[in-house]
Amino acid sequence: MASFVAALGVAWFFTLLVLRVSKRFAHLTNDHDLDGPQKIHASPVPRVGGVGIFLGCLVAIGLAGERSGGWLMACAIPAFGTGLWEDLTKRISPRMRLTATAVSALAAGYLLGALLKRADLWGLDWLLTFTPLAVLLTVLAVAGIANAINIIDGFNGLASMCVVIMLAGIAYVAQAAGDPLVFRLALVGAGAVLGFFLWNYPAGYIFLGDGGAYFLGFYVAELGILLITRNPTVSPLFPLLVCIYPVFETLFSIYRRIVVRGRSPSMPDGIHLHSLVFKRLVRWAVGSSDARLRTRRNSMTSPYLWVLCMLSVFPAVLCWDSTEWLLAFLLLFSTGYVLLYSRIVRFKTPRWMILRR
Repeated sequence: MASFVAALGVAWFFTLLVLRVSKRFAHLTNDHDLDGPQKIHASPVPRVGGVGIFLGCLVAIGLAGERSGGWLMACAIPAFGTGLWEDLTKRISPRMRLTATAVSALAAGYLLGALLKRADLWGLDWLLTFTPLAVLLTVLAVAGIANAINIIDGFNGLASMCVVIMLAGIAYVAQAAGDPLVFRLALVGAGAVLGFFLWNYPAGYIFLGDGGAYFLGFYVAELGILLITRNPTVSPLFPLLVCIYPVFETLFSIYRRIVVRGRSPSMPDGIHLHSLVFKRLVRWAVGSSDARLRTRRNSMTSPYLWVLCMLSVFPAVLCWDSTEWLLAFLLLFSTGYVLLYSRIVRFKTPRWMILRR
């Protein structure tokens, strides 16, 4: 618990410091694009909130003397650094960010042994006995989750609170499985994110940015892999169900862009599930151009998706040692997501879900 409090306090302080410094270097740190398809903010906002989170984790892990945690933070540098450089320069392509995250995953696999070597699924376990295939699947999983966290980072508090929920689930199962290392690292991550969250929600004084999103995606993915690598009783599907909301959002977005709209999967659009919730469920401020009301409407969107995230994390925590049940909940969540998206996009949202004045 001391590490949790330390991470929260350090992240809160450094996020405040970044906010102060950003006033002087706004041309570098602020997001000035207010017209993009996924841009909701009404004025330029610093998008380097990942700095406070990274430093919060680094300091708390250092104070706790967690050697493995130190190696994990070292491995995260390519993913975090490339994302942060994009936040500052706007010149780093998604491919370069994913490549850097893959390098981080390879480093963690080599230094910490964080490799996916079992899936508890027929046929796949045999394939994973071949180390090159295990390395490839690990890299794809880590880079994919990092990109997924970046995709859901669209509203104040959305991605950060979802990550807290995921890390809380991982911490609980690590404690139940008797893994103090993963337990402490999960608490450190949750504390650091909450330190940032206090500045990000509800007013949106600072954004997570690509550096923060890619770092948190890497951190969550690696803790999930370490948990199942170090504890044979934990089902390999547990981390997947914990992260299924951002992962399925990404997969569904790729399907929607390529198959439905005939566009490149890397082209941004404004019809993610969280965007539709903002436009069609939080109706009380629709059409308002007032910055205060727009910010409030922004903050009212995220709780819908926090609930969606919890609907996957709760069953994952309850059934962490049962691959069969976890697989059933994965299918249930995927089906429910598609049905919910279909109803919202066709203006058939249940009346009880719509927020009115």
